[in-house]
Amino acid sequence: MTYTAPLADIRFTLREVAGLGRVTNLPGYEHATEDTVDAILEEAAKFARAGIAPLNREGDRVGARLENGVVRTAPGFAAAYKEFVNAGWNSLPFDPEFGGQGMPWLLATTVQEMWQAGSLSFGLVMLLTQGAIDAIYHHGSAEQKATFLPRMISGEWTGTMNLTEPHAGSDLSQLKTRAVKNGDHYLITGQKIFITYGEHDMAENIVHLVLARTPDAEPGVRGISLFVVPKFLVKADGKLGHRNDLRCVSLEHKLGIHATPTCVMSYGDDGGATGYLIGEEGRGLSYMFTMMNNARLLVGIQGVAIAERAYQQAADFARARVQSKADGSADPKPVAIVQHPDVRRSLMTMRAKVEAMRALGYYVAAGIDSALKLPDREAAQRTQERVDLLIPIMKAWSTDLGNEIASIGLQIHGGMGFIEEAGAAQHLRDARILPIYEGTNGIQARDLVGRKLSKDGGEAMRHLIDDMWTLTDEMETCANEHIVAIRNGMMAAANVLGSATEWMANAAKADLQSALAGSMPFLKLAGAAIGGWLLAKGALAAHGKLLAGDGDLGFLEAKIITARFYMDVILPPELARLGPLKDAGHTVFALTENRF
Repeated sequence: MTYTAPLADIRFTLREVAGLGRVTNLPGYEHATEDTVDAILEEAAKFARAGIAPLNREGDRVGARLENGVVRTAPGFAAAYKEFVNAGWNSLPFDPEFGGQGMPWLLATTVQEMWQAGSLSFGLVMLLTQGAIDAIYHHGSAEQKATFLPRMISGEWTGTMNLTEPHAGSDLSQLKTRAVKNGDHYLITGQKIFITYGEHDMAENIVHLVLARTPDAEPGVRGISLFVVPKFLVKADGKLGHRNDLRCVSLEHKLGIHATPTCVMSYGDDGGATGYLIGEEGRGLSYMFTMMNNARLLVGIQGVAIAERAYQQAADFARARVQSKADGSADPKPVAIVQHPDVRRSLMTMRAKVEAMRALGYYVAAGIDSALKLPDREAAQRTQERVDLLIPIMKAWSTDLGNEIASIGLQIHGGMGFIEEAGAAQHLRDARILPIYEGTNGIQARDLVGRKLSKDGGEAMRHLIDDMWTLTDEMETCANEHIVAIRNGMMAAANVLGSATEWMANAAKADLQSALAGSMPFLKLAGAAIGGWLLAKGALAAHGKLLAGDGDLGFLEAKIITARFYMDVILPPELARLGPLKDAGHTVFALTENRF
């Protein structure tokens, strides 16, 4: 159950695929020098391996406990979190005005992959706090920022997202939690469920962001407002005051992430919890989406992280497990199962998909930096449109693959994988929540087609596909057989994604329900094609480095071979999601799962 951050691939993906150099040249990121970035990656890898990863197994076994109204986290969690805070890790991407280090989101996202791979249960407290900081930073008042951000950014206080309720599920229009104005604040009453780290013993205060309705609010989502509701009220001098009227009434018993306290929170049992309105009444859901988009990218990164952890464990097991002679060999001596062809294929599948997921996650994070910092605001807006397009793909595609890869990892263990002591089962159990929270993957597909694609008729996707074709042009003069094969795969991917995009954009106009019925296959096709594009980009860069004698020969060759495997083995069945139909004598296209 060990974890070692794959620093060689992380560095390569940062520089050659995500464009770290372009990001660090943006205004405000000048201090993110190459030496500084490398030092941060090295130290983050050490803490993930020695400080976080050892918590994972014991945390799963013991879990979080609710005792006399107090949530006790698993052994070692509080001490590790204190070390995390003291080292300043939480402040990495945030505004120096409030105590942040002002580093790129690209770097912060990379580090998050290491935290989440070390332990999803532990990493969730950082993920939610980061999202809460982002929401207050963008939408809070000057007083709210001054009161809450410095100690949330330092990590002394943590943050949560309080959305759904027992009767509502994903339909937030049904929320019933009430907020009644009372002087300079509101009194919040109601119950929230599935609140990650809603109560714990790792920080001195917890800042809850809560969706609620004011008495005269209109029905539906337009009547929802957002409030900051701290566990302990904050005095004018910044010191903590009395306990707010909120409590954890129970912890959920879950399939996985046992060490994460998933709370049922009750607000206002004694008259009303004190809450402070963020922004304007009725705009709570739009404000919360700032936090949710941040969280959706990082949940996608969790998919990368759990897949990497599962891959490492499966590869280690396959090298150590000796069973059966080598196929085609006259030597009857048993060999390590890593020598068996199907095991090698399985491991290569895991590796190629992990590297494609990582490339997409880092590419999106680099886009966030560019959208924030580019001086050319028109270019920044175009970049933001691409980020918005890719967020639901990153969240859904990567978390589905996280489950698939964890399952393959368990399969490589054989019967031992089904036994808890082996540890492979925990990765699969922990991964299962990822396609569900922060908006189910079906909701992500609906967002991709019903909002992002419909908003501009597919224009943002067309621009991305143009970039895919540009890469094939850059690869055209390369005679290397692997690059030629990768280019052929890229051409097929760009062509099929283009056809699918046109079909979906037109279908969304004519019959939205039919389009949405194919939205998940479309999302998966898009993720596979875009992931392939980014692997191809990395392969071309690796080929250039090989010609220049720049870098580790074995690593660079492996990058090319992995991309070739992806194009030859993984991509074709994904592209087959698009199938031809005949309609009025003309060939049109429809996603195969939508052909009832």
